[in-house]
Amino acid sequence: MDILVTGAAGYIGSIVTEQLLKEGNRVIALDNLQQGHREAVAPQAVFIEADLADSKAVDKVFRHYPIEAVMHLAAETVVEYSMTDPGRFFRTNVVYGINLLDTMLKHKVNKLIFSSTAAVYGDPNAIPIEENHPLQPVNAYGESKLMFEQILQWYGQAYGLKSISLRYFNAAGASESYGYDHHPATLLIPVVLKVALGQSDYVPIYGTDYPTRDGTCLRDYIHVLDIALSHLLALKHLASPGNKVYNLGNGEGYSVIEVIETARRVTGVNIAFRPCPRRAGDPVALVASSALAKSELGWQSRYPDLESIIASAWQWQRKHPYGYTK
Repeated sequence: MDILVTGAAGYIGSIVTEQLLKEGNRVIALDNLQQGHREAVAPQAVFIEADLADSKAVDKVFRHYPIEAVMHLAAETVVEYSMTDPGRFFRTNVVYGINLLDTMLKHKVNKLIFSSTAAVYGDPNAIPIEENHPLQPVNAYGESKLMFEQILQWYGQAYGLKSISLRYFNAAGASESYGYDHHPATLLIPVVLKVALGQSDYVPIYGTDYPTRDGTCLRDYIHVLDIALSHLLALKHLASPGNKVYNLGNGEGYSVIEVIETARRVTGVNIAFRPCPRRAGDPVALVASSALAKSELGWQSRYPDLESIIASAWQWQRKHPYGYTK
């Protein structure tokens, strides 16, 4: 199958590409390399440097390759930045996404898997979070992803687009070949491991007065390989027009301090941390119920424990202490 992966040079996109290739698909890997890395794209993929903002460039891709389905992972993702520059997030995550959808329809491609987020829920009313939970984002990142989910539903109703939105909780870990390389590092586990590598002095903990067991935020961590698997399964379950949504997580919340303590055990390093003021847009706790993905997609987490997730990230970070930079 010929599959277009947008954001293919990014953290999750690179590993989704890797797993699609292992299943025998041809991957057309598109990325503008604004945050991604050319080295993160498997050599077996067809790589195209292009921006979704450039409708002509995107149209050229669809004219040159017999694309049958799209996995859309290209996005602005840093929650903190979305609070200070929301326009950038709405342009990239909504407007440029519409460019992609319209080009798909022009070329009669009607299958899409969308990389969404638990940020659409905001501060949850109940834990674990199910897909029917009220949608009340507390940051522009979550709002932009929710807007695009709603657009997908309308495109399904009006144009016959078949889509599935996968609401990731906290992606973490690495495959043997590909991992997280974002500057500056914004995800907690890579930030923690930079301290273990001696590249940072301490882990900043943004808020120690949350109503949790140790005062720090709780998050549900999911191995990036399990996220990649969900994309493969979702593609096989695109049945009817509209947008079906699934949560992806392990159903277990870990605090920031618990992540640091686990990383200390994995690395053998006494990782220092420092309390800092809260950040705007950070929910107290995000923990998933993935029961729907299990029952309807047949998805099952293969790496559910936090120690295995951190160990895979640590293995990759030690091999690539400065990411893909040589």
